[in-house]
Amino acid sequence: MSKHILILSVFVVASCGLAYELIAGALSSYLLGDSIFQFSTIIGCYLFAMGVGAHLSKYVKDEDVLARFIDIELAVGLVGGLSAAVLFLTYAWMGAPFRTMLYVLVFLVGMFVGTEVPLVMRALNARQTSFSELVSKVLTFDYLGALAVSVLFPLVLAPHLGLVRTGFLFGMFNVGVACWTIHAFRRELRDVGARMLRASAVLFVLAGGFAASDRLVVWGEHGLFGDDIVFSTSTPYQRLVITKWKDDLRLYINGNLQFSSRDEYRYHEALVHPALESLPWARSVMILGGGDGLALREVLRYPNIRHVTLVDLDPAMTEAFGSREELVRLNHASLRDPRVTVINTDAALWLQNTDQVFDAAIIDFPDPSSFALGKLYSVPFYSMLKKHVAARGLVAVQSTSPFFAPHAYWTVDATLREAGFQTSPYHVYVPSFGEWGFIMAAPQQKFAAPSQYRLTMRYLNGETTKEMFTFPPDMPRLDMPPNRLDTQSLVQQFERDWRQAVR
Repeated sequence: MSKHILILSVFVVASCGLAYELIAGALSSYLLGDSIFQFSTIIGCYLFAMGVGAHLSKYVKDEDVLARFIDIELAVGLVGGLSAAVLFLTYAWMGAPFRTMLYVLVFLVGMFVGTEVPLVMRALNARQTSFSELVSKVLTFDYLGALAVSVLFPLVLAPHLGLVRTGFLFGMFNVGVACWTIHAFRRELRDVGARMLRASAVLFVLAGGFAASDRLVVWGEHGLFGDDIVFSTSTPYQRLVITKWKDDLRLYINGNLQFSSRDEYRYHEALVHPALESLPWARSVMILGGGDGLALREVLRYPNIRHVTLVDLDPAMTEAFGSREELVRLNHASLRDPRVTVINTDAALWLQNTDQVFDAAIIDFPDPSSFALGKLYSVPFYSMLKKHVAARGLVAVQSTSPFFAPHAYWTVDATLREAGFQTSPYHVYVPSFGEWGFIMAAPQQKFAAPSQYRLTMRYLNGETTKEMFTFPPDMPRLDMPPNRLDTQSLVQQFERDWRQAVR
C-alpha cells in the first residue's frame, strides 16, 4: 500500500510542478508580452533549479527521506500556490521588482520540484522495489502527470479558474500529498501531530487564497488600471478588462490599452473612412479583429455597404460588446446589425478556408506583441489576404506607432509591399495612445487620400486627412526587412522599440 501511495504522489507532484511553470510563463506573457526570451529563460531557470534540487537531495539522510519529502511538499505547495498571486500583485502595485520576483519564485519552485522525485525514488528503493521497476513506474507517472496538466491548463484551468486560482489549487494538491504521506507513514515518522498541524496551516492559507482569488485579482487590477473595473474575464486566448472612470470606458487586453471611449473615434475614423470614402462602389467589407464593434460601427455608416463579415478569435469579446448595455451604446449596436456576420475563429485559418472576395478589408488586430499575433502581420498572411480583396479594393491595417515603435511600424509596411501591395502609410494623434500608425494597402493602384467626406466626422476632414499622410522629420521612413514566419522579426522589433520608448 505504501508503494502505491508514493507512486501516486509522483503523478501529483509532476502535475503541480508543470502547472507552476505554465502559470509563470502565462502570467509573464500576459504582463510582459510573449517572446522567445521570456519563455526560454523561464524554462531554462526552472530546469536548472530542478538540477540544483536533485543535487541537494543527496544530502538528505536515508532515515529522514520521508520527513524531508513532506517538508518539501509543504514548501512547494506554499511557494508555488502563492506564486501567481504574488507575481500579479507585485506587477500591479510595485512594477519594477516583477522580473526579479518572477525568477526567484521560478527558481525556488524548480529547486523544490527537483528534490521531490529523487526522494520518492529513495523511499521506494528502501522498500525493496527493484531498480528497473522503480525507474519505470516513477518516470511513467511523472510523464503522465505532465501530460494531464499540459492538456487541462489551456482548455480548462486558465480560462475557467484563472491563473491565480489555479496556483492556489495546485498548492493544495501538494499539501494533500504531504497529508496522505503523513497519514500513510505515521508509524515511521516522528512528531506526526506537529507535521499535520503545519500541513493544516498551509492548507488553510491556500484555501483562503483560493476563496479570495477574485478579490485579490480585482484589487491587483485596480492597482494596475486605477479605474473601477466594470467587466473582466479570462478566456483561452487572453485576459479582458473593461474599466470606467466618469464617462470614460477603457478596454485592456492582457494589460495593454486597446481604446478609451473619450478619443477612440479618432482611431476608428482614421482606420475606416479614408478607405471607404475612396470606394463609393463598395458593397462588402471584411473586418479582421475589431471584436469591440467600433470599426464596424464606422463601416455601417455607409449606406452602400450591404454586408460585413467580422472575424474575431475570441467569442467572449464579441459577446460582451454585443450584449453589455454600456458597450452596445458605444458601438451603436453594430454587432446586432442584420448586415453583419460575426465569425469567432482564427483569422488566418478562416482566410484559408473561405473563397469570398471583399471590396474592402479593415485589419484591426492587437499589436504584434506575441508570435501568435505576429503571424497575422507576416508575408504569408498578407499574401493570402490579397486573394480575398477585389483588384480595385483597399486594405486598411492597424500598424502600431510610427513614433514609439518605428522599426515595427516600417516592418509592417515592408511586409505588405513584399506581399504585393502598393502601400500608403499614415498616422493620427490619439490622446490616450499618442501618435498612432496605419497603412493603406492597395492590390494594384496607388492610393489617393480623399479631400472631403460624404459623412460628418468628429475629427476627419480634408485638411486633417492631408496631415495624416504627411510624416514629419521625427518620424522618418526606415528601411526594414519584411516579417517572415520563420524569424518573426516584427515581434522582436516591437518589443525592442517599446522597451526603449518607456525608458
